Amino acid sequence: MKKVSGVIYFLFKEAFWGTVNALIMIVAGVLIASFFIYKYQMPNVSMMKEIKNPQTTTIYDRSGKNILYEIHGEENRKILSHDEISNVVRIATIATEDKSFYSHVGVDFVSVMRAIKINIERKGIFQGGSTITQQLARNVFLSREKTIPRKFREALIAFKIENNFSKDEILDFYLNEVPYGSNAYGIESAAEIFFRKSAGELTLDEAILLASLPKAPSYYSPYGNHREELKKRQAKVYDRIKKLKLISDEEVDEYRKVDTLAKIAPFQEPIVAPHFVFYVIEELEKKYGREFLEVGGLQVITSLDLDLQKSAEKAIFEGALANISRGASNAALVALDPKSGEILSMVGSRDYFDSDIGGQVNVATRSRQPGSSIKPVIYATAFEKGFEPESLIADAPTNFGPDGSGGNYIPQNYDGKFHGVLPMRKTLAMSLNVPAVKTLEAVGVDSAIDMAHRLGITTFNERKRYGLSLAIGGAEVKPIDLTSAFSVFANDGRRNNPHSILTIYDNSEKKYQKEEENEQVINPQVARKINSILSDNSARSAIFGLNSPLYVPGKAVAAKTGTTQEFRDAWTVGYTPNIAVGVWCGNNNGWPMKAGSDGVFVAAPIWRKFIDSLPQKYFSGNFMAYEKTNFRKSLALKDLEKNSDLKEKKEKKESKKKKDKA
Repeated sequence: MKKVSGVIYFLFKEAFWGTVNALIMIVAGVLIASFFIYKYQMPNVSMMKEIKNPQTTTIYDRSGKNILYEIHGEENRKILSHDEISNVVRIATIATEDKSFYSHVGVDFVSVMRAIKINIERKGIFQGGSTITQQLARNVFLSREKTIPRKFREALIAFKIENNFSKDEILDFYLNEVPYGSNAYGIESAAEIFFRKSAGELTLDEAILLASLPKAPSYYSPYGNHREELKKRQAKVYDRIKKLKLISDEEVDEYRKVDTLAKIAPFQEPIVAPHFVFYVIEELEKKYGREFLEVGGLQVITSLDLDLQKSAEKAIFEGALANISRGASNAALVALDPKSGEILSMVGSRDYFDSDIGGQVNVATRSRQPGSSIKPVIYATAFEKGFEPESLIADAPTNFGPDGSGGNYIPQNYDGKFHGVLPMRKTLAMSLNVPAVKTLEAVGVDSAIDMAHRLGITTFNERKRYGLSLAIGGAEVKPIDLTSAFSVFANDGRRNNPHSILTIYDNSEKKYQKEEENEQVINPQVARKINSILSDNSARSAIFGLNSPLYVPGKAVAAKTGTTQEFRDAWTVGYTPNIAVGVWCGNNNGWPMKAGSDGVFVAAPIWRKFIDSLPQKYFSGNFMAYEKTNFRKSLALKDLEKNSDLKEKKEKKESKKKKDKA
């Protein structure tokens, strides 16, 4: 037994020391290789003093001839000396990017280990733990590809930079190099573009806001759609400065009270269709990263039709001004090609440069309550389940039971009246609320949400939140999503996701081209039934009249309006077989408009003005007729029986009263 134990011990000892020796050899090999790479294969870091000449990325309209925007490189950089950079800028940058900057040797090994842990947990390269020196090394000498070899080279270059320059010099290089968005390269250009002042004049709150941008310049842009997220990031930097004791707590608390975003200067760079351009840039950044856009020299051909864009901007501006008397300060429009999903025009507000109305917010991509404009989605669900435009439904007072607020859900119609038993064609065309809720009750909320998602609506994701009020706009949608959903009806039930980029060229070679989708998501017969109803001027005339803005004589046009509670949102979404157009009106802050500001009065005139401006090609063709069947399903039978019983009881009661009086 002792002999066996001795053998096991011997084998264990040999294996252990064999492993140790192997590890020593590996570490020694890595160190030797690192030394030779560091000594002989690393770039000359003195090259940092020489500015590179990156190529401009240009964004065009769909013709490839009209420039919408240019993403520049060096042209917007101004180099500052050490004395020209204020200490608040250094403090804000260190607190934001690299709290151990003055103590590490180019690599922060604690941050690296934390990043490795996160990457292992998430099974990918999501964090790199880069120091300011590493970021500088990457910006000047390397690409942004997320690979282990690139990170290894980045670390070695960072060590070399640290051995050749002082900490202050490295920080100065970084502050003159880093992109802040909106074509601002370096802290001086950023200060001038965003605050109209020199970097040496920046206050603490301004310096912190600028230091918050380099992580994701487009996402956090003060001119973009994520200003609230920028505020939160700025608040975190204040907390870090306090924790690191870089400035007195009193001074930090004083500056924290300042609304820095209110000090942002208006965006003044030459730009066409700004909401659309920033929408495109966000998509490009997802593909290539911001830094590549700034130096890569891409030519981006977008889907924007510049003539349609000008017509849309004119319709929105004039219509929104006319609506001010109704208490609506803003409006948005998006137009799509149903056959391809291409965004032909996008206007996110009345005036992008008007901060008083929140003009930089792209309402075309924001969630708002749709009111009755969601009803075609509910009815499409019913038609898929066997109902027909001819199916009968009773528009009568109905108690749908507890609504979750302690009361019962008893919806009312827009006109305050009830219209008796009608075919579904008329209840949708007339936009009657009670029949829409009955329809949703019949098909089920989950089925309606499934339909909405198939059509391209990206909201409605918290299913437990929604009840029968979903039928009349009780959940938020994005104008671009709802317009896209309607485009499925226009395209005979086939869906194409909205997209803004057609082709991307790199040095005249094609780098990317949008592939066709055209997925059949609903039966063509369902789409044709919705088209038939929404283009039936006679069917809606009882509520809207024969000459509403929705009626375009002699042309195949379908449309639906929507108005939310307290007149906070007004909608008109419509389409021909060749274009889908959605218009939203209201106030960005959700304030209600004046009573009576319905979609047909506020949004429809803008929609119609744009429709009237369209070239004839958008009106070619007609909606295909649906196949009529001997429909059997009806929601009115029980209501008819109930109403008949009530009528009989009422007649008997009145007869008894007459007899009693006699």
